[in-house]
Amino acid sequence: MEAAPDKPHILVVDDDTRLRDLLKSFLSRSDFRVTVAGSANEARERIAVLDFDLIVLDVMMPGQTGLDFATELRRTDNVPILMLTARGEAKDRIAGLETGVDDYLGKPFEPRELLLRIQSVLRRGRPAEVAAAPGYVAFGPFQFDLALGELTQKGTRVPLTETEIALLRALATRMGEVLSREALCKSVGGDLNERAIDVQVTRLRRKIEPDPGFPRYLRTVRGQGYRLVDA
Repeated sequence: MEAAPDKPHILVVDDDTRLRDLLKSFLSRSDFRVTVAGSANEARERIAVLDFDLIVLDVMMPGQTGLDFATELRRTDNVPILMLTARGEAKDRIAGLETGVDDYLGKPFEPRELLLRIQSVLRRGRPAEVAAAPGYVAFGPFQFDLALGELTQKGTRVPLTETEIALLRALATRMGEVLSREALCKSVGGDLNERAIDVQVTRLRRKIEPDPGFPRYLRTVRGQGYRLVDA
């Protein structure tokens, strides 16, 4: 039975036909709409004609790798990406996060864990307590809409990944306060550790700082964490 049209639409990209079919069946039973692709080229064709709420993307594929495809995709599209890979080393996870993916799951994995991670990534862009927060926060030339998770610079939208939105929302909701890496891990959710938070901060700074090497707005407080200020 197909999921309703209003259910989240997931694109599964993996060259392993058996795994691809298993994931399609499992996620469909979990009330998602699912489209599959066996390569980056096929995924590109699907994205050209369909809208997706999340992409489950394998790293090791013939032709263009998942990491290269994610890098390309991030130039024009902020759809959340959950990376699947047989590689389990920390440096590989960091490489994926630096590319702009939102979460990372090593193979082999339990389908239930994949489902929980997908649900977590889809929730990250949604504020937990929007009603109690102001409509937006301003810093420098930027305005951040807490409810929509939309960052604009002098009226022009700045593209952010779902993880960057969750990170900026946590900092903007408590503007000027120092948030520890541990607190940011909890706010952002998923499987991010403190090192991954540092990576996400670096990526966010590239988008909001005049000079990311000398941050004006997203500041490091040595030994404590990070804070967002209106410099």
